[in-house]
Amino acid sequence: MPNTGSGPAVGTGSGPAAEAARATAVGRGTIPPMRDLSRLPKAHLHLHFTGAMRLETLVDLARASRTRLPSSFVDGDPLRVPAGHRGWFRFQRAYDTARQLVTAEETMRRIVMEAALDDAAEGSRRLEIQVDPTSYAPFVGGITPALEIVLDAARQATILSGVEVAVVVAASRMRHPLDARTLARLAARYAGDAPGTVVGFGLSNDERAGRTGSWGPAFAIARRAGLASLPHGGELLGPEHVRDVVTALGPTRLGHGVRASEDPELLDAVVAAGISLEVCPASNVCLGVYRAADDVPLATLLEHGAQVALGADDPLLFHTRLTDQYEIARRLGLDDDALAGLARGSIRASLAAESSKRAWLAEVDAWLAEPDPVGDRPERRGPSAMQAIGVIDTRRPGLSGEARAPRPLSGPDPRRGGGRRR
Repeated sequence: MPNTGSGPAVGTGSGPAAEAARATAVGRGTIPPMRDLSRLPKAHLHLHFTGAMRLETLVDLARASRTRLPSSFVDGDPLRVPAGHRGWFRFQRAYDTARQLVTAEETMRRIVMEAALDDAAEGSRRLEIQVDPTSYAPFVGGITPALEIVLDAARQATILSGVEVAVVVAASRMRHPLDARTLARLAARYAGDAPGTVVGFGLSNDERAGRTGSWGPAFAIARRAGLASLPHGGELLGPEHVRDVVTALGPTRLGHGVRASEDPELLDAVVAAGISLEVCPASNVCLGVYRAADDVPLATLLEHGAQVALGADDPLLFHTRLTDQYEIARRLGLDDDALAGLARGSIRASLAAESSKRAWLAEVDAWLAEPDPVGDRPERRGPSAMQAIGVIDTRRPGLSGEARAPRPLSGPDPRRGGGRRR
């Protein structure tokens, strides 16, 4: 539940007075030190192509095409919709509005480059961006040229930003499973493990659409090509859907997966199977899965030993980026040790080369070894957006729970309630 106290906790304000108070509190040991989260080395593993677009880029595109943007893009507040079909429709309509403005190769390259530069500014070492080339194929000559543009842009962005950019080809549940097989064969042609290659195959959009097993053949094609299985699951729908996705698609990572927390035995089995979770706290709240950020079950996932990679999902709509997700985790009670653990989890869950992972993990250790600072400034990331998703002001002790004993994936399947989303 959100904090309803009479005022913010120590360390949440800004200005010289707040800085002095924070320094005093840190010196007395009343609050933990807070290192700059934008300097924490990390990997970004859940970012959708159109949703990665900068707002100013969208405004430029709308102006050039004389398209009037909905107020949800320009009023300064993140999209906030209720759970269920109506809320999903509103989200999808907003997303489609942005996607329909991406009609040129130049724009596609711009999106990739800006996403990489934004990630670089936030300490990201690796970006694995999801794209369905079908959406952009009509404007560039087909799905093959569309994917080749994104891959070439990823290679260029890697050089210019310093962030390794790889690509996940994602099929949509809103299209026929045969279309997914076509995409899987295309993805297989460009499979690799280097920046500018396809490293995984995903399945996104409304979890309630279609029968999950129908996409199994597409994932089999991708798997034979050495691609990681990266479907969405366990956000719109609960534990039963997580079990379905795990059984039918054999994920390497699970997009979202937060509602596995509702079934402890299932969650333990997911952890035992080595499946990492791509958790997007701000997205969960904006799309009605949870009422406020402090309802996101991050603590439960970590207590069960889950390897979690925080992601921004769709910054264009939710007005929060990667570092904001770590700030949410900090405000949920994670200290710098635990936040470093999250960063390590994102790096280990990435599909980067082992040599790169070792280097980045060493950089995380170096970040944690830095002298204790007075504190970073979360307000620089946009306090209005953070407030809008119900980020709490109190800080609880850092989480350091150990994994529980794994249990079989065939455990009980309670039909528990909860919010819905993709």
